Amino acid sequence: MNWKEITLYTVPECIDTICGVLIGAGADGAQVCDPADFEEFMAGEGAYWDYVDEELEKELRGKTFVRFYLPENDQGAAILGQIVSELKQLAEHSPLDFGKLRMETATVNEEDWANAWKEFYHPVQVGERLVICPSWEDYDQKEDQIVLRLDPGMAFGTGTHQTTRLCLSKLEGQIKGGERLMDMGCGSGILSIAALLLGAKEAVGVDIDELAVSIAGENAAQNGIGPDRLQLFCGNALSDRAFADSLGEACFDVVAANIVADVIIGMAPLLCKLLVPGGTLISSGIIEPRRAEVEAALAATGLTKLDRASENDWNCIIYRKNG
Repeated sequence: MNWKEITLYTVPECIDTICGVLIGAGADGAQVCDPADFEEFMAGEGAYWDYVDEELEKELRGKTFVRFYLPENDQGAAILGQIVSELKQLAEHSPLDFGKLRMETATVNEEDWANAWKEFYHPVQVGERLVICPSWEDYDQKEDQIVLRLDPGMAFGTGTHQTTRLCLSKLEGQIKGGERLMDMGCGSGILSIAALLLGAKEAVGVDIDELAVSIAGENAAQNGIGPDRLQLFCGNALSDRAFADSLGEACFDVVAANIVADVIIGMAPLLCKLLVPGGTLISSGIIEPRRAEVEAALAATGLTKLDRASENDWNCIIYRKNG
């Protein structure tokens, strides 16, 4: 299968809102280039211009863009159509300067994409015991470690992004054994699989992307987890009320939502509804400028904030549903 590479050139203040639109529509794993981050890197200690590829410098310096990939099929076309429609509405009604938005597209062969990034993805330890290991690499497992084998493909969730690392670390502290977990926006399945390897009894993963659901199932199988312990569903729990209702009520000990601020805000009542009394919500993917909005939305449902961890302006916030 070929993939469509879509690059949205924009301005820094619009990045988070655009990412929210992408995730809400089902486009996972966006690459963000903020010129402020690039300049900060180049100004850092030991950074020299001759370390940076000339073509890379041309692409990154002074440019702000969000890049993502969609399959070249009917579902990909539908997702792109939804994204374009929502961005047009934002350009007309948002106080942000979306008038500067410009889109470029290209076709990428799946095999070329899948192999190009593997040299940068290696085993990484998260928390005290959990190790995320690419499925194609050998790893000398230590006695006290739990190794999760993963091939994320085109789905979000390798364990290298700050939001996923924060979630995994907090998940390790929340899973004591026998829990039932909901993974909202499961991507590669990394959080569901980690919870089950850590001792959860069963998990349910939900994603808007059909490919992500398929990849999550393959990753579960690689780790010896079958559909009897990990159930996977494709659907939009934010906009499809019937689908959201089908997920149940007060039936999960832990709910993990590693998404983005706008989606978490929109799903706040559902996330609370899914939890049993005394259950825990692990919310992540929350950039610092949006943290107060997310906290207000979750507090409005009656959830109690327990803890927060952050890394490079990304936040993971833990909540408890009162019994």
